[in-house]
Amino acid sequence: MQKHAADFLVYLRTVRNVSPHTDRSYRTDLEEFCRFFGPRDIADVDHLELRRYLGHLYAGSLAKATIARKLAAIRSLFRYLLREGVVARNPAALLSTPKREKRLPAVLSVDDAFRMLASPDGDASAALRDRAVLETLYSAGIRAGELVAIDQADINRQDRLLRVRGKGRKERIVPIGRHALGAIDAYCSRKSPETASGDAVFTGPSGKRLTARSVQRIVAKYRKALGLQSNATPHTLRHSFATHLLESGADLRSIQELLGHASLSTTQRYTHLNLDSLMDAYDRAHPRARRAGKSESGGEE
Repeated sequence: MQKHAADFLVYLRTVRNVSPHTDRSYRTDLEEFCRFFGPRDIADVDHLELRRYLGHLYAGSLAKATIARKLAAIRSLFRYLLREGVVARNPAALLSTPKREKRLPAVLSVDDAFRMLASPDGDASAALRDRAVLETLYSAGIRAGELVAIDQADINRQDRLLRVRGKGRKERIVPIGRHALGAIDAYCSRKSPETASGDAVFTGPSGKRLTARSVQRIVAKYRKALGLQSNATPHTLRHSFATHLLESGADLRSIQELLGHASLSTTQRYTHLNLDSLMDAYDRAHPRARRAGKSESGGEE
């Protein structure tokens, strides 16, 4: 079983060209799957036994999104094995995916977003880098993994455009604002010869490319310093980017292109956030939306 899982992971890297993040997730999920079944022949694993494994995952009090991800890895493994002739049928095809909770993404207000962008203080290299990281996340609405993959050649300073490598290695071109470009240039101008010699824009003290985890720590550092919501992450700046565009009148299709969403339905969740904002404004401003029990003159109705 472990050999077949290992062959599948090689296929993902060499043929499907999955991202390092996807590779790590599939590896972790399939290692857990193999440990559960032990030295079994994977061709002997049937639908009922997969249901037993699914019950084991539910018993572990995992989030539905985590279980859905693990199930997706198992389905992909058996599809691969079916094509390779290792199994005669796909027992995972009959398993139902758990319904995921629909949660609205966390966003910052415009004021809080600006406070965070301005929070790295001073001209030290680390502060300049952090400012450039935060500005770029918010200006371009990109993911942490997309940010750390940016090379110098990806930045078109004249046209203020940025080439981004998204999920599935898909590339897209997005605008980048003057403030973000200025922060990147200020940071790059202060790099030491050792850290400036490579292609990567965002690097650590050793000159190696920053990791997505490092970007998470940078955002957490300034989030805590400002006392912002505890669940603010690099993705919160991406959500804030989309929400603020929508609130300013950008159309949903344009936001979909900027975010690199394959489906418009993924982008549509931002309309719920915008609706909440509109309802708050309505409740505060409209005479007929004031609190029940109070008249316009302030007395009881």
